[in-house]
Amino acid sequence: MPVRVTLDALIVAKGIKARDLAAEVGLSETQLSLFRSGKVKGIRFRTLARLCAALDCKPGDLLDYAFDAQDLDAADEGD
Repeated sequence: MPVRVTLDALIVAKGIKARDLAAEVGLSETQLSLFRSGKVKGIRFRTLARLCAALDCKPGDLLDYAFDAQDLDAADEGD
């Protein structure tokens, strides 16, 4: 998948613990771990906003995109 979650790098750069971030944002450690690993198909804007507020960052600091020409093909199922 060309969209990658870069939250781990930001957590390290900020010197915080994932469990503390999860508590501040209102997520379970499991939910945060799934997001960090990229194993989720989506995230609510409210959750993204809370992560950005807690980390003093912008959404682009949490996500990265590598161009894939297939992304321009016909719509995928369910997207």
